[in-house]
Amino acid sequence: MAYFYALTVFETGNYMNLFYHFGKYILLLKSLFVKPEKVSIYWRETIRQMNEIGIGSLGIVAIISVFIGAVTTVQTAYQLISPLIARSVIGTIVSDSTILELAPTITCLVLAGKIGSSVASELGSMRITEQIDALEIMGVNTPSYLIGPKIIAAVLIIPCLIIIAAFLGIYGGVLAGSLTGILTPEEFSIGARDSFRTLNLILCMVKAVTFAFIITSVSAYQGYFTDGGSLEVGQSSTRAVVFSCILILFADYLLAELLL
Repeated sequence: MAYFYALTVFETGNYMNLFYHFGKYILLLKSLFVKPEKVSIYWRETIRQMNEIGIGSLGIVAIISVFIGAVTTVQTAYQLISPLIARSVIGTIVSDSTILELAPTITCLVLAGKIGSSVASELGSMRITEQIDALEIMGVNTPSYLIGPKIIAAVLIIPCLIIIAAFLGIYGGVLAGSLTGILTPEEFSIGARDSFRTLNLILCMVKAVTFAFIITSVSAYQGYFTDGGSLEVGQSSTRAVVFSCILILFADYLLAELLL
């Protein structure tokens, strides 16, 4: 539903609606930059969110990364097997593609589904049950208290998940190459070391931070402004995942164009 809503915005030329939501999103982010009422409470909430986002997502990140690395190795070998091409080239391609694209982008697309829907549904449920209204009556800056720790936690912990994903993706490639006899771990290592560039790692971390911010801020926006009942909470979660994925892909292209 959110996908068709996004298409309708562009197809009908209803740009005013797009600008309205963009401005509302910017104002929500602006309200985050205030002095916390009590720093210790915000710190505990940030640590709790880091635990939920990081530890809670570690299993699925590990499984996806290992299999993506393994599949990339097998498919690259299928396309490049030739007496004229050194087998170490497979290690070069797998390691570079894992660090530059597969680890940050694919992992964050998966996290958009897991974390984004969770953040949107949590805030949406708080909105329709008037918990957010109660906090505002008590004088609490709800965007800063409810959204700020989530964004900070994601920006800090998701790059760590991306580093783990890159390592496991390369390890999965080494493992698949060794088990299938495509190439030895030494050949894979030679190719990976010869092509390693610090810029690739920097771009990977820039993507991780950018995607983490997109996932949490867009999902929080969708959940925070939920209006209606339980049906609208589900719709907000769907929109959060769809828009996060679209913006991640757009930011991925933009960063590659600017930094490479």
